[in-house]
Amino acid sequence: MKRRSDADDAARTEAYPSGPNDSPSLQFGYCIVGVVQVWMNVTVRFMHAEDIRTCLQLCRFSHWNQLEEDWRVFLDSWDGGGRVAEVEGIVIGTVTFLRYGGCFSWLSMMLVHPDSRHVGVGTLLMDAALDALASEPCVRLDATPLGEPLYRRFGFSGEYELTRAKVTVPLGPFGSVPEGVLPMKAVDLAEVFARDRQVFGADRSALLTSFYRRAPDLARTLYRGGTLIGYCFGRPGYLYRQLGPVVANDTTAARELVAGCLASQAGETLAVDVPRLDSEWTAWLESAGFTMERSFLRMYRGQRQRPGFDARQFVIAGPEFG
Repeated sequence: MKRRSDADDAARTEAYPSGPNDSPSLQFGYCIVGVVQVWMNVTVRFMHAEDIRTCLQLCRFSHWNQLEEDWRVFLDSWDGGGRVAEVEGIVIGTVTFLRYGGCFSWLSMMLVHPDSRHVGVGTLLMDAALDALASEPCVRLDATPLGEPLYRRFGFSGEYELTRAKVTVPLGPFGSVPEGVLPMKAVDLAEVFARDRQVFGADRSALLTSFYRRAPDLARTLYRGGTLIGYCFGRPGYLYRQLGPVVANDTTAARELVAGCLASQAGETLAVDVPRLDSEWTAWLESAGFTMERSFLRMYRGQRQRPGFDARQFVIAGPEFG
């Protein structure tokens, strides 16, 4: 059976009422051109694969790190998708989402062209995305400081803070790979995915398979006494490589996994997105050369469902994936 995706049906569009006095679903917004205020007809529709090129241009405007393969995760997912806002056939904004089973859904990639910001395009996109996720008990996201006010207007509340940290690994020997940290093999995936369903609280095996295929050198496992106690994945990016998720039973195991990855990445710049739940962990990252750069706020709307184990998720997969 073919999996369902919003991208499958190119003919599907979403109809929104038009007129300046309608709800947030209205089809029109204002655009500021110099000091002249003019109407522009903004249409919100389903995102398709042919939109990815423009989506990447919006990423570059915002200095975001995503590549084409990251956008394809949403369109190729059996229960994911996205929406775009366009004016006269030109895409000016995006939003995407993934449904993680019946537990919660993830909303991300809220991007608006710099020339079209602060005129209601983000509101239109949020309204469309939440309409698509209307039957979901909980919607979650990681908000930048710029996006947080918009999300609060739509009823999102904060859960905890995260930090983006980066390191450029020095050339030359960084250190030895800790004992037990091994390159992940294809035969390890079934066990890793089973553990990840427990820790993350939902099945994201398709996402992790994509990471493993794209950056096998960043995929590691850590066993003690024949028992899997940690693993990590990573992926390439436009500006730098990203390491995550890093899942481990304790801080010591997480340190060993990250150190094992860095040992093979001389000269590379890597980023991690770290929940601010363990001060010992963030202190170790700084001691290893990571610089804390910018913050996110994990937010939720609806029932506050946290079925996994946050304390074992030392690095997330990224704000776009949860």
